[in-house]
Amino acid sequence: MEQILYAMRYDSPVGQLLLVEKENALAGLWIEGQKYYPAFRPEEIKGHGHTEVLTRAKDWLDRYFAGKRPYAGELALAPSGSEFRKEVWKLLCDIPYGEVTTYGEIARKIALQRGREKVSARAVGGAVGHNPISIIIPCHRVVGWNGCLTGYAGGVEKKEKLLALEGLEMKTPRPGTGKIYLDMDI
Repeated sequence: MEQILYAMRYDSPVGQLLLVEKENALAGLWIEGQKYYPAFRPEEIKGHGHTEVLTRAKDWLDRYFAGKRPYAGELALAPSGSEFRKEVWKLLCDIPYGEVTTYGEIARKIALQRGREKVSARAVGGAVGHNPISIIIPCHRVVGWNGCLTGYAGGVEKKEKLLALEGLEMKTPRPGTGKIYLDMDI
């Protein structure tokens, strides 16, 4: 059975976003040019514009960029990925607005859920990096163990901008590292 996809573009403070609906749920939100940007064939997109799902996602983004605190649970989300990735993405949705967590902390939570001694923080990083619904599933709220703004598929400068929008102040990069650190106790 052929899947019907609908798409909408959204101009945001971090660049143009592509929103994609599949089967009456938001299936994707990508920052133009980000790593892992989807490569849809034109024939896969059956419609452009304002479906109910895409309109609700646009409203969510409008509120988010206006400094409001919408939460992911307001929207029907259908990210495609492995069960492990979906577990990680679900935990990302629990990170409160204006707060961060670490890859290691998410790995500890997954290990606990699975009854395992440990889960690789690197595997968690892979799942976070492949999040197909950026911003709404807040992968930008995940930092390295020491508060370092490690990679972000949309670009570290966009991660920094999203966190600043949420009220998190940034420190100057540490000399010689080129890394940006959050202003938090580390």
